[in-house]
Amino acid sequence: MASIIEFFNALGRYDFLQSALITAIMVGMMSGIIGSFIILRGMSLMGDAISHAVLPGVAVAYMFGFNILIGASLFGILAALLIGFVAAHSKIKTDTSIGVVFSAFYALGFILISMAESATNLHHILFGNILAVNDADIMTTAVVLGIVILFVTFFYKELLVTSFDETYAKTYGLKVQLLHYTLMLVLTLVTVSALQTVGIILVVAMLITPAATAFLWTDKLATMLVLAATFGVISAMSGLYFSYTFNWASGPAIVLVAALLFAISFIFSPKQAVFHFGKKPAKEVD
Repeated sequence: MASIIEFFNALGRYDFLQSALITAIMVGMMSGIIGSFIILRGMSLMGDAISHAVLPGVAVAYMFGFNILIGASLFGILAALLIGFVAAHSKIKTDTSIGVVFSAFYALGFILISMAESATNLHHILFGNILAVNDADIMTTAVVLGIVILFVTFFYKELLVTSFDETYAKTYGLKVQLLHYTLMLVLTLVTVSALQTVGIILVVAMLITPAATAFLWTDKLATMLVLAATFGVISAMSGLYFSYTFNWASGPAIVLVAALLFAISFIFSPKQAVFHFGKKPAKEVD
């Protein structure tokens, strides 16, 4: 209890901790929202691929001094296009093409990092350091959060239909492929925004775990989005507390809290739980 009081006292004294808290809240929200569509579409592996594929874009941006959002977004979309191209023009399955492309991009990223090491230390890009965020990071995260909210608000019905019945969406006249790649672009932006918080290696956990936790509690998409964002915020804020108080790495601390919330939900939630307490689990999200 004393450590919690000390943490809140520190929040009032240190600007860097306030910046970290604001960033953590925003990253938790956007990760939960976008992650909901990722798991409903069965694209968890794609989320992992995109999160790793942006590494060379980040490295190139640092090397040449331009915004990392631009570099990472270009490589993220390029990876998504290559995965789709390889899967469509070969006999291998999509999961295999994902493994080939994202591992190649990840390896390229490490090589580029080694080339940039003398000028810039990119260690925190891999593992995150939420206590080192600056005003530019906050502004970038706020812009991406705004993009996420606008994207989901304006295309909610289209995302709902394509997430559950892609065939019907095509017959209905929706541009499924365009929506898919737009979602990949937004996913890439969220991934880059979360680099400072949890790092490339663990960002997929923030995209998947809060959304998966929310999925266990509801069969309504709108409710799932709200719950996923809430679980993301709780994970990020609690992880920040543990990171500051116990000097833990921020990324692993945030992810462990998210995993703990999932474990509790897996045991006690009324949907697909270990203990149903007399209730039958729901079958799917509407």
